[in-house]
Amino acid sequence: MPHLVVLYTPNLEARTNLGFLCRSLADAMLGVMDEAGRQVFPTGGTRVLAFPAAHYAVADGKRDYAFMYLNLRMGAGRSDMVKKAAGDVLLHTVQRHFAPIFEQSLIGITVQVDESPGQVYDAKHSNIHPLFQTP
Repeated sequence: MPHLVVLYTPNLEARTNLGFLCRSLADAMLGVMDEAGRQVFPTGGTRVLAFPAAHYAVADGKRDYAFMYLNLRMGAGRSDMVKKAAGDVLLHTVQRHFAPIFEQSLIGITVQVDESPGQVYDAKHSNIHPLFQTP
């Protein structure tokens, strides 16, 4: 963890480069620091996954509305300041990304940060993490 899952209306695909947005969001997450100036999210565990909705309805349906929902899920134990900083940087990144088309398109954006308290099972299997561990 952390995992950022992005759900969006497929009418956004023709309007912007969503692959570039995913990379920008991952880079923004990697830049989040804690109160001591340490990187909050491990490089090898940072993931951004984006999925278009197969079916959707937005508002009254009378216009070509678009919507994007970003849900950051992180493990428990981080301070409220870190959680807010993570949410703020994600919102700022997506706002900056959509700024060129925001004046021409009707887009709703929601960013939500969730913490996973009380996990009953959390297994990981990866050969990515060791690439970013310093000896």
